Amino acid sequence: MFEAIQDGLSNAFRTLRGKGKLSESNMREGLKLVERSLLEADVSYPVVKQFMERVTEEAVGERVLKSLNPDQQVVGVVHRELINLMGPVDHSLHLKPDTTVLMLCGLQGSGKTTTCGKFGRLLKERGKQTMLVAADLQRPAAIHQLHVLGEQLGLPVYSEPGATDPVAVCRNAVKKARAEGIAVVILDTAGRLHVDEELMKQLQTIERQVEPEQVYFVVDGMTGQDAVNSAKAFNEALGLDGVIMTKLDGDARGGAALSVKSITGVPIKFIGTGEHLDALEEFHPDRMAGRILGMGDVLTLVEEAQRKMDQDELARQQADLEKGEFTLDTFRKMLGQVRKMGPLSKVLGMLPGMGAMKEMMGDADHEQDMQRLFGIIDSMTPDERRNPSRIIDQSRRRRIAAGAGVEPHEVNELVKNFDGMAGMMKGMAGMGMRQRMQAMKQFQEGIGANPGATLAKAKVGTGKRLTNEEKRKMKKQRERDERRRRWGDRHKDNGNG
Repeated sequence: MFEAIQDGLSNAFRTLRGKGKLSESNMREGLKLVERSLLEADVSYPVVKQFMERVTEEAVGERVLKSLNPDQQVVGVVHRELINLMGPVDHSLHLKPDTTVLMLCGLQGSGKTTTCGKFGRLLKERGKQTMLVAADLQRPAAIHQLHVLGEQLGLPVYSEPGATDPVAVCRNAVKKARAEGIAVVILDTAGRLHVDEELMKQLQTIERQVEPEQVYFVVDGMTGQDAVNSAKAFNEALGLDGVIMTKLDGDARGGAALSVKSITGVPIKFIGTGEHLDALEEFHPDRMAGRILGMGDVLTLVEEAQRKMDQDELARQQADLEKGEFTLDTFRKMLGQVRKMGPLSKVLGMLPGMGAMKEMMGDADHEQDMQRLFGIIDSMTPDERRNPSRIIDQSRRRRIAAGAGVEPHEVNELVKNFDGMAGMMKGMAGMGMRQRMQAMKQFQEGIGANPGATLAKAKVGTGKRLTNEEKRKMKKQRERDERRRRWGDRHKDNGNG
């Protein structure tokens, strides 16, 4: 998310770093690039104007210009002002000892019903018994969708077939929840294609008669400034307690997320980062500012790892590594754990300094590459997975390749590189969560860099920086070696087929 802002700000800071000495003149020149990147990312003009006034006032001050690293000082100023722009955020849901009512509202197509399910799942994870209420009577499909989500999540869904009064549905649902001792009720109210008076009156009546503790506006972040304008209209009518911004995983600009708090006064409390039901997370302005500036978001990464990964399995893997035991079975399980974190690009985006790596990887299908690797390992016998380099010969290699639907040389590459990989993995013993995530990331990069899911050995520095000509020659030599190896494998296999 926010790729456009990230790229624009990175270019601006690179321009500042490229100056021999920073003066007020070239500092203002660099800040113009910061301003342009925000406007191009669809941040509201009044918001950009106020933001740049605050940043410029501090950035051209004597304290910054005369510091040892003025360009780094500017990054710090922008980081601090981004946090102020999006925050502060009160993440408390203000749950009561008995039944708490949360009301979701929004326009059609914003992802409101799906968010209702995600919200229910999040509360269930926190140990709160939750009921979902199908009060969007304008769309029968929304009622059916909520029942499907409730069944998937193991959550009760209240609806009244044939009902025409959403206010009565909400009242009856809350009454039933209180009678059954349910902790939280989430109302999925009706939406419209655009803001209209009828919709607002209906929502105001529900708010007045049901008295929800919190009212959240669900908005599609990809609609840009339309999202901010509709948030403003809903806030004026209902007095919102927070915004839930959806589809941020698909929004390359993100201007709405930077504008909404400043224009409406209502903070973003949660963000939707994917289609899966676990893709709803609390919005932390400081962490998001870090992501935007390429500083990563290790805190969220560790939280997701602790929530999504099997902690017992991680403990078993750690014990095996500390005993010096590492097999292809262990490696497969480790990659399976990282896979639970989501797409590799998302994981990389949360690691400091990995923006360039994400860009270099482009649109490669890393999921397919990993699936090929899993297929190779799954086609091996237990003994082969324990000692691949020792017992996998030519006939076994052909059998494994046929079972996995890959070429024999792909199996050969995995076997050849296993020893180097094992040494690296054993070196992870005793690492903390952050270090282990970075190490796992390096293994996935190795898979993504090799179309056949081949794992490269760790590179060892020579202490000498190669010239472009030397790099070109080395690349040509590697290509020649690879052609020869493939030719040899093909002829060996034909001779023994």
